[in-house]
Amino acid sequence: MNIPYGPLLVVEDIPQVLELLEVTLRFKGYPVISAHNGEEALEKVKRELPSLIITDILMPRMDGFSFVQALRTDPATRDIPVIFLSATYITPEDKAFALSLGAARFIEKPIDTAEFLLTVAELLTKGAPVAPQPLGELMFHAGYRERLENKLRHKRTQISRIERLLPSLPQEQRQDFERLLQSALSDREEIQKKLGQVQRVLDENEKKTGS
Repeated sequence: MNIPYGPLLVVEDIPQVLELLEVTLRFKGYPVISAHNGEEALEKVKRELPSLIITDILMPRMDGFSFVQALRTDPATRDIPVIFLSATYITPEDKAFALSLGAARFIEKPIDTAEFLLTVAELLTKGAPVAPQPLGELMFHAGYRERLENKLRHKRTQISRIERLLPSLPQEQRQDFERLLQSALSDREEIQKKLGQVQRVLDENEKKTGS
């Protein structure tokens, strides 16, 4: 299969999901490069401009929202089409914020492989919609904080439900829910960390403007 364009960049921190996406795309003949978080992805983009970026949102170091905002504020990378993937940020408000950053598509996990490949093919052959003007720094961080706060509330509720349920579960079911709890605790920690970073940016801006 002769591919007349550059590679596809896949950004995903969960190894099993990353491998699945890589194998799926390569099986269809697409050249693929990968990264495990937004910081690593930005370095890859500097070395080789991808034709399309497929990125998760909730990731360590730099998540998908911050990564795409960085792409959109750089004229050299502003027009690269982006597909967001997420199992965590799936509310209508999350999707609206993702699209306001200039994402061409938003796909929920678990991924429907046929739908995913169709979306990739459409964006590569027909092109992505014209990306909106990049959000200003203050508007981005304000919207980002709102999404993080909402997600943190959801994770806290999820953790409380699991913790209440665990003691009453039969032993054969407990292990699965303990793994689910550990995953939710890890997500909560990552969201809290991001929220602290965003709040510091907003606080600094408030000091500068004196408002």
